[in-house]
Amino acid sequence: MQGEITYFDQPGKENTDATLELAVAAAKERDIGTIVVASTTGYTALEVVSRVEGTGIKLVIIPHQFGFREEFEFDLSLVPKLEEQGHVFHAATMPFHTDGFHGSGAPTALANILRTLGHGTKVCLEIGLMAANGGHVGPDEECVLVAGTGRGADTAMVATAASTMHLAAFKVHEILCKPILR
Repeated sequence: MQGEITYFDQPGKENTDATLELAVAAAKERDIGTIVVASTTGYTALEVVSRVEGTGIKLVIIPHQFGFREEFEFDLSLVPKLEEQGHVFHAATMPFHTDGFHGSGAPTALANILRTLGHGTKVCLEIGLMAANGGHVGPDEECVLVAGTGRGADTAMVATAASTMHLAAFKVHEILCKPILR
């Protein structure tokens, strides 16, 4: 079997259009009903909403958790509009940012290991865990995960997400795109 991975020369927001096109195309081709997307301010959420309109694909939109930064950046006025369209807004604890709560240091260590594959890769796995923890993706349900480095989107993958209670069940099936790390 052969597949194709798109590599971006640089990470960042300028890859958003290409990333979202790849993510939506993969969901359609594989008959995947859910795309989980990281969106700090609402920009990436709005960019993907128009691409899934009329497809039956549900979005699970995941911002930073409340309290991650001094000011919550996601435009909460967008939430009712997104929910009216059948999408889910899910703000929850970011599992790789909970050392102070758990006290073990393990979440940060795991985050640092995942960042060796790229920041967007780390965030994709994190939002997959968050979506599964919230019951928005089932334990055997394939989904497309979309995240980025800083703002926008530059990383996408097909995965079977799992909750933090069943981390070993999390499976990354395909990497659709990511930035080359230099």
